[in-house]
Amino acid sequence: MILDNHSAHISRETRAWLADQPADRFKFTFTPKHESWLNLVEDFFSKLARSILRHIRVSSKQELKERLMAAVDYFNDDPVVHTWTYNLDKAA
Repeated sequence: MILDNHSAHISRETRAWLADQPADRFKFTFTPKHESWLNLVEDFFSKLARSILRHIRVSSKQELKERLMAAVDYFNDDPVVHTWTYNLDKAA
């Protein structure tokens, strides 16, 4: 599960509930306090819109899907990897 550092995610109640769960049932990844993981998603869609979708004309939904999937494949050819190393202890 990817969580931001909202107080409900790191509260005493949440920690107590987690302590009662089977070991390794959940793995939590907390986004850094200074950066939202949603920014990465927003950046991707912005790049997609600027590089692929702006000023195009398509004749069908299928053509649009094909162009979008080709763009995703192109972006995935040279991926940018983001690694978070944030855990619950650091979030509190």
